[in-house]
Amino acid sequence: MVRDASDAGQFLLATLPPSKQQIRLALGIVAAIVLTFLAMAPFADLPLRQLGGFVLIERTVLVVCNLTTSALLFSQFYVAGRTMLVALAMAYLFAALMLIANLLTFQGAVSPTGLFGAGLQSSNYIAALQRVGSSLGFIAYALLRNAGSTSNLSRAAPLNVIVWSVVAVVATVCVLTWSVIAGDALLPTVFIDSTHANHGALALQGSIIFACYALALALVWARRRSVLDLWLAVMCCMWLPHQLMTLAIANNRFTVGWYGVRGYEVLATSVVLIVLLAETTTLYARLARSVVRERGAREARQVAMDAMAAAIAHEIRQPLAAIATNGYAALRWMAKSDLDEVRASIERIVSSAHRASEVIEGLRSLFKKGHIHGPAWLDVNELIREVLTTADADLRTQRISVSTELRQSLPQLLASRAQLEEVFVNLIMNAIEAMHSVTDRARLLRITSDIVRESSTVLVTIEDTGTGIDGKDKERIFEPFFTTKSEGTGIGLAICRAIVETHGGSLRASANNPYGTIFHVALPGGNS
Repeated sequence: MVRDASDAGQFLLATLPPSKQQIRLALGIVAAIVLTFLAMAPFADLPLRQLGGFVLIERTVLVVCNLTTSALLFSQFYVAGRTMLVALAMAYLFAALMLIANLLTFQGAVSPTGLFGAGLQSSNYIAALQRVGSSLGFIAYALLRNAGSTSNLSRAAPLNVIVWSVVAVVATVCVLTWSVIAGDALLPTVFIDSTHANHGALALQGSIIFACYALALALVWARRRSVLDLWLAVMCCMWLPHQLMTLAIANNRFTVGWYGVRGYEVLATSVVLIVLLAETTTLYARLARSVVRERGAREARQVAMDAMAAAIAHEIRQPLAAIATNGYAALRWMAKSDLDEVRASIERIVSSAHRASEVIEGLRSLFKKGHIHGPAWLDVNELIREVLTTADADLRTQRISVSTELRQSLPQLLASRAQLEEVFVNLIMNAIEAMHSVTDRARLLRITSDIVRESSTVLVTIEDTGTGIDGKDKERIFEPFFTTKSEGTGIGLAICRAIVETHGGSLRASANNPYGTIFHVALPGGNS
């Protein structure tokens, strides 16, 4: 299966363009390397004590860095299927395995004379082949830079490509290592003994390696387009001082220059690995944040769906109850042959059915991105009287006295009649339920309307003498699904506040003195 393309590519170092900050950092590192090289040059031939474990540690670090980088590049190829990543991953794997061979054949690293019958020249030529092979891998990467994922190689099964690439590299390393060890006596002499080198032969060898790295740098730099290209170019820039020091001032082992060259080697090999790890961590962090945001959005959609379902159940209950009540009343009046009362009950049933339809439509518009559904100019006092007429049966059943103080000549409201009706019905029914358990005092519902002159705001208050609201719950009662009633859905007041705020107003609650609660509905007034 091919895992390329445009979506996967945007998250890969091989396709992400470098930022200005990354370019400045890369140039700063190159400048620091050049300055370090110049500072070390006067002391390069100064001999130092041979550190027995230095080569072992240095080669082990290089092997780990190269193997890890190779694994990361193979994984990016598996995701995106870009052939150039295979070439680069093979170069790093080749370098790691050749470094293992170099370590095992280096005299004084793991054994005094090296393993596998290696001669004096073996480890040096294996190291030289490792550097030439790595540079050829970089060159192949640069030449394949524009191939993207269109080659036959990337259309093959990615796992098969990776397996056969690893097999090919392992076989190549084995053949080269065996050839060098077997032909050690026939190779041109580079090292006279374990410490001193033949300057001419070493210079020739170093010149070939320098040319390979210079060509790799030129191609990578000329075709650079991504973060990976930038840091591969930096790596090649770091290799060039390494080879210059080998050519000019580090001809012998265990000198300041020789140890410095090894330090360059470790640093250069680590550059791409560090960038890969840093950018991978950054991409994983972005992915984690994206997953969290997506999960939050999904949960928000679920809450919205739950809220809408609960809202419909909550709001439709009242007109359905009215339909049922009037239906029973109509049946009783029919038994008494009182057709006028039957007709009145049926008219109330039809009115409640229309109201149920308006409730559903109003809630649908509330949960849409649009704001007010069906706005029209209305008189808030007239609306309050209609709602009280609707709730008259409940008020009389609960023996609740109603007092109204409705100010005349209030500004007209541009609003959805059905939605504001739901607000007042909810608040009045809540007041009725709050006074249901009151037996030691009068049950009084008081409704007032007034105007705030400074802002032309119409203010409606609905007061009850019920059980009241605990101070700590005064704001929470407007949260979705929070309820202080044993059988409440916890959605009614949340919908009321949402409707009022959709109309540009506000809804709040306060304590009534000495008992009960006051709901304050503020709505912007206008003129029809």
